[in-house]
Amino acid sequence: VQLQASGGGLVQAGDSLRLSCAASGRTFRSGAMGWFRQAPGKEREWVASSNSGGYTRYADSVKGRFTISRDNTVNTVYLQMNSLKPEDTAVYYCAAREGGYFYATRDKYDYWGQGTLVTVSS
Repeated sequence: VQLQASGGGLVQAGDSLRLSCAASGRTFRSGAMGWFRQAPGKEREWVASSNSGGYTRYADSVKGRFTISRDNTVNTVYLQMNSLKPEDTAVYYCAAREGGYFYATRDKYDYWGQGTLVTVSS
């Protein structure tokens, strides 16, 4: 199983970016998928998750600005990030799990992508 994240880049505060994460090797129609991020010198933190039914949940720090979505036909999860702030600067990782519940903790996820860097300048 491989998760390939893409879409990161350098943007200014207030801009938008959309991250994509394509899964290969198996499908995750019945599994939850999520996004985490790790800023320099900090631990990896949960950002958003989507369960197999498309229900979503978000960290308070991104609620109202980020949207997670998934297209099961192409085995891809997205993270639309609007109104970006400098504190959103981090490497963003997608993750997938076999089970359907959309946990917010790292240890519940079975597969991880390689990360994509998002840098937001002020």
